[in-house]
Amino acid sequence: MSRLRVYADDNPGTPIVQLGDPARIAMELSVIGVRFERWDAPVVPPRDAAEAEVLEAYRPYLDQLMGETGAGSADVLRVGPQTQGWAQARGKYLSEHTHSEDEVRFFVHGQGDFILHVNGRVYDVRCTAGDLISVPAGIPHWFDGGETPDFVTLRIFTNPDGWIAQYTGSDIAVRFPAEA
Repeated sequence: MSRLRVYADDNPGTPIVQLGDPARIAMELSVIGVRFERWDAPVVPPRDAAEAEVLEAYRPYLDQLMGETGAGSADVLRVGPQTQGWAQARGKYLSEHTHSEDEVRFFVHGQGDFILHVNGRVYDVRCTAGDLISVPAGIPHWFDGGETPDFVTLRIFTNPDGWIAQYTGSDIAVRFPAEA
């Protein structure tokens, strides 16, 4: 189930906001410019579906989103417990970073946490199947798919080079680990 927990950035132990309703999550995140919404596809492709089948299932949403954002490409990221190199990749994602373009993800299967650091607050957004999140360019954040990940996401890019991070050097991600 999707959820949002908001903390003061100097107090990782006590959330000041806890939400589970997607509409309320979207409203809370919109205040900091983050887009969050639910997509209801007529058919959800199987977890092991080919990339083309996954993209086709969400084509109407993708076409609209890519038209709104000027994004030029979309792909499918499939990560599971047996994914080669996950531990190394996870280490990159767990460090606070920014991007020069919006980071847009739609969860087809599974879940992951996008954790955002904005205006003295930490926003831990648990995204689950059916959730779209768009983190605006320049917002410090990190991502945790878990030690034993199991998710399939659509990634939307404007930059043809794909995912490029600028690391902040902050240790805040260590102080705010994603919660199960």
